[in-house]
Amino acid sequence: MTLRHWTLSLVVTMTACYPTTTRPALLPLAGSNVMEWELSVPDATRELALALDADSIPVSRTEAADGWLETDWFDAATLRPTTRRPLGEGIVRVRAWADPSQPNHASVTVETVYRPFVDPSREDRSLDRVVAPNHPVALRVAMVLARLSKKYGEQVDSVVSPIKKP
Repeated sequence: MTLRHWTLSLVVTMTACYPTTTRPALLPLAGSNVMEWELSVPDATRELALALDADSIPVSRTEAADGWLETDWFDAATLRPTTRRPLGEGIVRVRAWADPSQPNHASVTVETVYRPFVDPSREDRSLDRVVAPNHPVALRVAMVLARLSKKYGEQVDSVVSPIKKP
């Protein structure tokens, strides 16, 4: 094999194997809502983003092709994005992931989180906690999910933590 052929083979192999995604490397937290809808991953992501926006949940980023969306940190009382430090249950963030399940279905996971304290020695994600089910934003999100589940499928469960902390 000549150097030219070897170089071309290497370039083709590297290009074909390079994974690109905008999806953050986060796993949903225990207590997140999980449902299955009869929609493709991009359609489920778009439908959820539109429904949250229509209900005044300020979705800031939607990546339908990669199956995820999120809000910036926002004030739970005003439902407006905030520049305040995300601290306490008054400042929350919503994230959602859509993953393929059975053919033509998406498994959708939605979390609403807050940060109860600040610890500069820890990664930010490790400080996130799921809000209580009776939190005002959790109730709004649950109503949106119930409407979409009635239209496209049903709620399956809540995420169970794979790792138990002492």
